Amino acid sequence: MSEPVTRVPERPAMPAPVRVEQSTGAPATAAAAANPVNGPGNSPLAALLDLSRRARHARDMAELAFMAVNDSHALAPYRQSALWFEGTGLRTLSGVVQIEANAPYAQWLERVFRHVSIANKRPHAFDKSDLPEDLAQDWDEWLPAHAMWLPLAAARNIKSSSRGALVLLRDVPWTEQEASLLVEWMDVWNHAWHARFRPPMFSWHVWRLRLKSFLKPEEGAQRWYKSRPLWIGLALLALLFFPVRLTVLAPGELVPAKPAVIRSPLEGVIESFAVRPNQMVAKDQVLFSYDEALIGSRLEVARQNMATAEAEYRQTTQQALSDMKSKAQLSLLTGKIEEKRAEVEYLTEQLSRARVLAPQAGMALVDDPTEWIGRPVSVGERVMRIAAPDDKEIEAWVAMGDAIPLEEGAQISLYLNASPLSPVKATLRYISHDALQRPDGSYAYRVRAKLDDTTQHRVGLKGTAKLYGGHVPFSYWLMRRPLATIRSTLGL
Repeated sequence: MSEPVTRVPERPAMPAPVRVEQSTGAPATAAAAANPVNGPGNSPLAALLDLSRRARHARDMAELAFMAVNDSHALAPYRQSALWFEGTGLRTLSGVVQIEANAPYAQWLERVFRHVSIANKRPHAFDKSDLPEDLAQDWDEWLPAHAMWLPLAAARNIKSSSRGALVLLRDVPWTEQEASLLVEWMDVWNHAWHARFRPPMFSWHVWRLRLKSFLKPEEGAQRWYKSRPLWIGLALLALLFFPVRLTVLAPGELVPAKPAVIRSPLEGVIESFAVRPNQMVAKDQVLFSYDEALIGSRLEVARQNMATAEAEYRQTTQQALSDMKSKAQLSLLTGKIEEKRAEVEYLTEQLSRARVLAPQAGMALVDDPTEWIGRPVSVGERVMRIAAPDDKEIEAWVAMGDAIPLEEGAQISLYLNASPLSPVKATLRYISHDALQRPDGSYAYRVRAKLDDTTQHRVGLKGTAKLYGGHVPFSYWLMRRPLATIRSTLGL
């Protein structure tokens, strides 16, 4: 007559009534047998509560492993036990301080565990008759007659690595009550184990198992294509690589494209201004005038000096008729007269320049005429500009830290402070090769852009220019400035 075979429930909430199939096939309920809860002294239940408390307060995983293979004896007596995990193999053996992985016993036991885990993943009792012949022939040499398989559920973060089982072995068959207590105990133990389980981050074996579990989930597990975190991760990944336009903001303003620059034609003092700021002027219209008193007095002195030189020349000519010495001085006096005449012509021309005329029609661009009156100016100093009404373009200053690759013809939008909702569109005309010093002392690249359409906004309005570069991944657009700051700060 064969020995009884025990079927154990997967996880009862408490040691509940279970069915036992004897070799005769007659079912019997656990209620008919002695219930540990109702036994004398409640010793099995008290042992279960004590083990649960100790498992919750275990200091590390080594202590938990020791409890599994040794302290489980308080619930059901056994002779040998082993703790095994699918990802790492044998973890702990009862009565052994350190496992020798190359020992024949360890290698044979590893093969037995892998066969049983594939054949039946539920808690159950088994013996050598449940193994293939090549494994069963060595059973009597290593193990007692009866074994109890108590599977351990896998951790949620990495299923295949933490899935395993506790196997208890003894010489007598297992009872239903013992199996129920052991299943409950291993459920508590497994919860405590997973609370401390941290898979190695850089283990190739762990990542291989993760990929295997992801592509080929277990029976009843959610399919990878139905995982919400997966789709959220894919959406974030797609967002990070989504192409966007690389843009940069820079201060900008409307400036005349090709203005006529009015510079000081001579050195002197400005006496009066004939135009107002932003006034429309015609060609050859007087713009401003210099003080003519100094130039006029110098011109009068030059004329008197030239008249004196001419009189001296006439007198010497008369003397040269009788005096050969005076005749030799005629060439010297002729040169002196030419010198005085050239001085008179120069001062006459300077006097004519004292009234500056507009070289073209347009708008007079000058800050404040009253600041120029009575102010001495040097030759070549810029005083004002004359610009055509529709001759406008955008000028922007890109900071050195914001410089991005810009090609000729790139799009630029100027959001004026006076009209922020109506940007002025333009096309890049050029960007300076070298950074230029601005009035505030900072260095920046000058950008000039030609307007796409005419605008009614006047020259001089300021705002913020948005310059559009090429397409880059969103992650690069997001991290460009932080990475540049870190590199400049840390010197990487």
